[in-house]
Amino acid sequence: MSLEILAILMLASFFVLLMVGIPVAMTLAISGFVFGYLGFGMTLFNLLPHRLFGVVTNATLLAIPLFVFMGMMLEKSKLAEDLMDVIGHLAGSLRGGLGVGIVVVGVLMGATTGIVGATVVTLGLLTLPGMLRRGYNKGLACGVICASGTLGQIIPPSLILILLADILNESVGTLFAAAMIPGLLLAGIYCVYILILGIVRPKQVPAIPAEERALLSRGQLAAKLFKVVAPPVGLVAAVLGSIIAGIAAPSEAASMGALGSILIAAVTGRLSWRVLRETGQATVKTTAMMMFILMCAQLFALAFRGLQGERLVHDLFAFLPGGINADIWFLMFIIFVLGFFIEWIEISYIAVPLFLPVFTAANVDMVWLATLICVNLQTSFLTPPFGWALFFLRGVAPPEVTTGDIYRGIIPFVGMQILALVLVFAFPGLATWLPKAIGW
Repeated sequence: MSLEILAILMLASFFVLLMVGIPVAMTLAISGFVFGYLGFGMTLFNLLPHRLFGVVTNATLLAIPLFVFMGMMLEKSKLAEDLMDVIGHLAGSLRGGLGVGIVVVGVLMGATTGIVGATVVTLGLLTLPGMLRRGYNKGLACGVICASGTLGQIIPPSLILILLADILNESVGTLFAAAMIPGLLLAGIYCVYILILGIVRPKQVPAIPAEERALLSRGQLAAKLFKVVAPPVGLVAAVLGSIIAGIAAPSEAASMGALGSILIAAVTGRLSWRVLRETGQATVKTTAMMMFILMCAQLFALAFRGLQGERLVHDLFAFLPGGINADIWFLMFIIFVLGFFIEWIEISYIAVPLFLPVFTAANVDMVWLATLICVNLQTSFLTPPFGWALFFLRGVAPPEVTTGDIYRGIIPFVGMQILALVLVFAFPGLATWLPKAIGW
C-alpha cells in the first residue's frame, strides 16, 4: 500500500475515532502510531522524543499556564459580578443597552480571563434571567451571551494566539497586536447589530427601567467604576503593553499578570485559601489537558509528514483554481467545517500545519493569516453540535430556555463572525497596521 493511501486512511481513521467518542488526544496518538508503524515500523518514531522535548521546553508555551492562572483567579474571585452590575447600569438607558453592556463585559473578561467556559457560565448566571425578566427575546439573549463569552479567543492575551505563534514561528507580541483591532471590530459589529435591533424591533431589546437604574447614584456608580473596572483594565494594559512594546517576553508578562491577579483579589478582599486552591486546581487541569493534546499531536504530525501527507496536501491545492486567495478560502472553509466537530486546539495543530507549507511557499503574510485563522476559530465555539459555548449556556439556562432557542440565537452571531472574517481578508491592514505601527 502506498504511503499516500496510508496518509488518507490515517486522516479518515482520526475522524472515525473522534465520532465514536474516543478522546481527542488518544485519537491523535492512536491514528498516528498505527499508520506510522504500518508505513515505517518503529524507525519513524526515533524522532518522537526530540519533538516531545521541544514541546515541553518551549519557553513560549510557558505563558499558557500563567495566563490561565491569571484568568482563573479573576474568575474565581467573582470580579465579573461587579463588572456586570456597573456596566449594566451605565448602558441600561438605551434600547439594547443591556445587550451592549454584556458585549463590553465580554471584552473585559476576554482580556482578563480568556476562559470561554467561565465567561459564558458567569454571564449566563448573572444576566440571562434578568434579560428574560425585562422582556428580551430569548434567542437574542442567548446569542449575545454565547458570542460575548467567546471574545476572549481573539482579544489578547488569547491562548489561540500563543499556540499560533508557536505553529507559525511568529512573535507572540506581533500576533497580540495584530488581533487587537479585529477583536474590537467583532465586538463593535455585535454592538451595532444590537443597537439596530433597538431601533427596528425595540420590543426585543427593551431598556432597563429608570427606577431600577436609580438604585445607584452617580457618585456610587463612579466609585464602583473606579474600584471594579479600573484594576483589571490596568492589569491587562500593563501585561499586553509590556509584550507588544517589547519590554517583556510573553512568559515574563504572564507571570506578572498572574501575580497582579492575586494582588487585585487581595486588595478587593476576595482572596482566600479556597479561591487560591480552586484557581490552582483549575489551572493545572486546563494546562495538563492542553499539553497532553499538543504532545499527542506531535505523534500525529510526525506520522503524517513521514507518510508524504504534506505533498498530498500540496497536490490538492494545485487543483484549486483562483490562486493563493482560493487556497486561503479553502483553508478557512476547512477550519469552519472542522469547528462543527472538534475544538480549536486540535484544529490549530492538525489543519494549520498540514496547509502551512503551501502558504509559506507563496510568501503569504503569516501575521495576517494567523489573524484570519483566529477570527475563523471563533465560530467553532458557537456552531452545533459541539459548540462548547452552547453547552456551557445550556447547563445554566433557566428551564423556559430551550436548546432550540440557543441554536436559533447564535445564527446571526455566526454570520457576524463570518462578516468580520471577510473584512479582515478584504482589508489586511486591519491585522497588519498595528504591528507595523509599533515597529514589529
